[in-house]
Amino acid sequence: MAPVVRFAPSPTGFLHIGNARPALFNALFARRTGGQFWLRLDDTDTARSTPEFAAAIEEDLRWLGIVPDGTFRQSERLAVYDAAAERLKAAGRLYPAYETPDELERRRRRQLGRGLPPVYDRAALKLTPEEKAALEAEGRRPHWRFRLDPGTVTWDDLVRGPCHVEADSLSDPVLIREDGSYLYTLPSVVDDAETGVTHVIRGEDHVTNTAVQIQIFSALGAPVPVFAHHNLLTTASGEGLSKRLGHLSLRGLRAAGYEPMAVAALAVLTGSAEAVRPVSDLDELAALVDLAHVSRAPAKFDEHELDGLNARLVHGLPCAAVADRLAALGVPPDRAEAFWEVVRANLTRVSDAAEWWRVVQGPLTPVTGETPDLLAVARQALPPEPWDSGTWKQVTDGVRTATGLKGKALFLPLRLALTGLDHGPDLAGLLPLIGRERALARLSGETA
Repeated sequence: MAPVVRFAPSPTGFLHIGNARPALFNALFARRTGGQFWLRLDDTDTARSTPEFAAAIEEDLRWLGIVPDGTFRQSERLAVYDAAAERLKAAGRLYPAYETPDELERRRRRQLGRGLPPVYDRAALKLTPEEKAALEAEGRRPHWRFRLDPGTVTWDDLVRGPCHVEADSLSDPVLIREDGSYLYTLPSVVDDAETGVTHVIRGEDHVTNTAVQIQIFSALGAPVPVFAHHNLLTTASGEGLSKRLGHLSLRGLRAAGYEPMAVAALAVLTGSAEAVRPVSDLDELAALVDLAHVSRAPAKFDEHELDGLNARLVHGLPCAAVADRLAALGVPPDRAEAFWEVVRANLTRVSDAAEWWRVVQGPLTPVTGETPDLLAVARQALPPEPWDSGTWKQVTDGVRTATGLKGKALFLPLRLALTGLDHGPDLAGLLPLIGRERALARLSGETA
């Protein structure tokens, strides 16, 4: 059977680069194995989940090139979770508990003070029907805990290898809050079982959850999927990523002009055995990503590395891939190819081309310095149009012959006058785009 994977964000904020990592690991795994990829929106937190964030998640995934085979929302499946909860209650695996958060905290502190692990003592299992009725008469409403079976929970993790968790070291997890709303754990298991998820690929912060969920799968009579827990992305300084880091949100990176494949490559190749490199599409990236080669150490996301990677990717893009964006900058279609070939090696982002189109198109105030004689000779050396890539050499050869200047003393004053800058693309390609009229005006010290 073909693998089925899923990405399950909560629509309570914008996706950031750390969220992109599990989304991509799942999508790439599906591509590599010919499987399916589902997008599940975990929107049971009605106070914080919004349709706007849900729409933004789908938009951000499309920007990365991820198109799910299906999308569904947990808020539309509450009846399914209710049915699963009733099954667990009938089996004696889901039981009511009435302690308040303050009572649980005091109990936890007493256990720690006695040198005991702060594990829930299952006091609620000892309550008689009369005691439960009395507590409810006080106005208490129960939360519902899943009774863990004792023993060792084991699984073979695709990233971490053989794993085990001692169930006795865990508190029976709360699956349903006092107000009847569900925590993450039960709906996730029910959805994975019903949608036929075969592989759960997620961050290593879910390792302990896996032991609990394996027992819930078994209690519901559902097949247990294969698990893979990858390392987490951090900032370059080691700080954990969160939704408050807006500049590292996918829409923030998009607005900053980064290429989606640069973001995708850095998001998944960082912290793996593969060198970070530019890729052309998700198929190429999928061929590089092997869960068995993901490191156990934290993966540090360096924004400066993203700049370098993005530049390398941009330098290799053909004009056809950026034609729409060049048109948006005002570059005419008939000049786009020549312009792109000249400037792309000088760009970190495609949007940086706007500065070089301004240099070509003007108006630009030249920097003429103290070289009027040299510039006068250059004006005389300008040949009639049409110009091509050999025109720059023709001009500089003429100025060199007339003045005896060479090297920086020759080229820098001409560049400053023609572009207003002391650096930039090869003038052999740039000069024909500037054209004779503008070049003549700039060499005369005029804004053009």
